[in-house]
Amino acid sequence: MESQQTHPADSIADRFIVVMVTTASEVEAQGIATALVNEGLAACVNFREVQSIYRWKGDTCHSREWHLFIKTKSAKFDALGARIQALHPYDVPEIIAVPIVRGAQTYLDWLDQET
Repeated sequence: MESQQTHPADSIADRFIVVMVTTASEVEAQGIATALVNEGLAACVNFREVQSIYRWKGDTCHSREWHLFIKTKSAKFDALGARIQALHPYDVPEIIAVPIVRGAQTYLDWLDQET
């Protein structure tokens, strides 16, 4: 494991990300989350129900969805995205990543080990 000195805040943002995905149901969220963790593409996935308003095919849509927060390494994004696309029923699933710019060292070490 690396110590705090070997990955300062600027390199943490290059190494770790949170990927956000929405699904239509809790069952879909659980299935995607379980597959990603079991396959080592994610260390952890949290999800909760949310209300979404969005444009789709010219209409404004209102729906309940499940929002997944997937913690992983930046280097896994392409494989993770491909796996989500394969598992996800939406034509255009949300798959966006934001960098983790800071974090508890013990958590970052665990994230590094699990992915």
